[in-house]
Amino acid sequence: MTMKLSPHFTLEEFTRSATARRLNIDNTPGDHEVLAMIELCSRVLEPVRAHFGGKPVRVTSGYRSPALNKAVGSSWRSQHRKGEAVDFEIPGVSNYEVARWIRDNLEFDQLILENYIRGDPNSGWVHVSYRADRARKSVLTYARRKYFAGLLL
Repeated sequence: MTMKLSPHFTLEEFTRSATARRLNIDNTPGDHEVLAMIELCSRVLEPVRAHFGGKPVRVTSGYRSPALNKAVGSSWRSQHRKGEAVDFEIPGVSNYEVARWIRDNLEFDQLILENYIRGDPNSGWVHVSYRADRARKSVLTYARRKYFAGLLL
């Protein structure tokens, strides 16, 4: 799985999962999911990387097969199952700053600042999804096991 999805992102990093390895779950995407990941990388992750000076973007969760998605306790509606969503962070850059830049500069379907703690720029992560046929521009913050509208500090 060394296929490049874009100049700086590979299929391997989007499908890597300790849970899948531990439970022996096949996390191989189909062609439709790979195409969605290519769009997500080119429309969101590559522009994010370029804006933040080429700093590496660390993907923490990308594609999840239906079995893996169930194993991690995620919703069956999760866009991760379709290759449309990614959780990531940029070491050394506040996740709030990254989320704010995406909100203000890119097309996306959903943006969630997850488990960010004010004053701790390394806390949490950014979840973003992209669909070519839908750009809801839904912006949420997930904290204390609840979702809140907008980006909250």
